[in-house]
Amino acid sequence: MSKIRLGVNIDHVATVRNARGEIYPSPLRASILAQNSGADSVTIHLREDRRHINELDLQQIKSKLKIPLNLEIAATSEMLNIAMKNKPDFVCIVPEKRQEITTEGGLNLRYKRNFLKKIINKLKKKNLRVSLFIEPSLKDIKDSKYLNADCIEIHTGRICNLINKNKNYNYELKRIKKAVYLGNKLGLEVHAGHGLTYKSANILSRISGIKEFNIGHFLIGESIFVGLSKAIKKFRKIIRK
Repeated sequence: MSKIRLGVNIDHVATVRNARGEIYPSPLRASILAQNSGADSVTIHLREDRRHINELDLQQIKSKLKIPLNLEIAATSEMLNIAMKNKPDFVCIVPEKRQEITTEGGLNLRYKRNFLKKIINKLKKKNLRVSLFIEPSLKDIKDSKYLNADCIEIHTGRICNLINKNKNYNYELKRIKKAVYLGNKLGLEVHAGHGLTYKSANILSRISGIKEFNIGHFLIGESIFVGLSKAIKKFRKIIRK
């Protein structure tokens, strides 16, 4: 059985940089360090408001990184054009609202459905792996297959919040297990991400069929105390136990 992959999201390195309008800390340096510490891919989210990652970051990271780059984008013409121009290895289409602090849930796959399918097909014609960031909903998984996505990334925010608050998470865990099973059955590669900590990654990594975890905010926060390399290596150990 292939090992579960770890994608490291370095957006919040750019958040710290932008807080003071400086040129440090460097997202490129974080990406290379993630690569050298055993990450299987690096994820960046180029938001429409450019609140953290910007186009220069994307260009620099794409030119220097030797492991796959996963670019998260909203389903807009502008972001499609940027992805087509820069050709990251992977593209994950995510929902995006200007007023949100972070991504609050999965995509609404019934909103501008034909436009979304058009975007996916254009990306795939460029040989880019396309994933959709969705809730652990069986209907959304079936819709993802219909839309011709290669992968789905299950939004794990709700279960992670329950775990963090020491509340009962069994219902959410069952939902995710069913979603993973159906995704695999339909031939979609299943990923998971959002809000993951050491504890929640440990719980979710026990679910058979998840091929990739994408982890960012907690990992970057933890790196303040232990260093980025140690935090990455600990997550690798947890998901590959």
